[in-house]
Amino acid sequence: MHFLFLHHCRRPPALSRAETGLLLGAVALLALAWFGPAQPASAHQHDFADLRTLWGIPCAMDVLSNLPFAFAGLYGLVVLRRVGPAMPDAASRASATLFFAGLLCTAAGSAVYHWQPQDAGLLWDRLGMVLPFAGLLGLTAANRVSERSGWAAAAAVLLAGPLALLWWSYRGNLLPWAVVQFGGMLVVLVLAFVPRRAGALALYPGAVIALYALAKLFEAADHVVFGATAQWVSGHSLKHVLAAGAAWPVLSALATLHSDGPGVPHTTMLSPWAQESTSQPQTGAGA
Repeated sequence: MHFLFLHHCRRPPALSRAETGLLLGAVALLALAWFGPAQPASAHQHDFADLRTLWGIPCAMDVLSNLPFAFAGLYGLVVLRRVGPAMPDAASRASATLFFAGLLCTAAGSAVYHWQPQDAGLLWDRLGMVLPFAGLLGLTAANRVSERSGWAAAAAVLLAGPLALLWWSYRGNLLPWAVVQFGGMLVVLVLAFVPRRAGALALYPGAVIALYALAKLFEAADHVVFGATAQWVSGHSLKHVLAAGAAWPVLSALATLHSDGPGVPHTTMLSPWAQESTSQPQTGAGA
């Protein structure tokens, strides 16, 4: 009886080097958000290139280009349900669910914002973005570091994201939100070069970051792209499509999983990346 008591009360394992590095990175980002110089929002943040009304929808292309987010989110949730118990661990499943559900929230929040661009709508737009950010960071941490780091990373973003947005809403300081968004993406990029855990999902987070970075470039070139395409499509509309496309590496990783029954995981070749992942050790690095 005494042995059982000690067994249940023993301390959790000490932090690994990777977990310690992840924790120190989080502390550094927190310090930057708290002590860094205030960053006011751009005076032109609602100045989008394509303001056309189509089918009675204002700013129609920027509104409708959110449909790929909704499609990716719904499809991802369906795939997750089919995968069943083949997911490597609970943290990966929860983070992937958060990621795909967050894409649905992003589609709704962004569509509402672009229907009538203003600060109130932008707050809901960014709140929706917190969810896929948390899911992606949690999924990557569970994939490359440990399951408990996946839980911790997702929870940290879920807490820090809304707090950063409330700070921006009341103080006008955008720096904490920028740290959550770009700092989180930087962490994912760094983890892309860490070897996958044995038996982990064959996820390539570097591909997610590459697509998201390309989307941000199109966002910055909103008016330039609109002019270059003879006002056919704006950079911001293409940004939505490319950012939604960042779900593809996650979907591709899930496509390597299949389950014929409880606790019977298998690998099946459903994509080029799936084929590659079965031909290399599970602990190999990948970006």
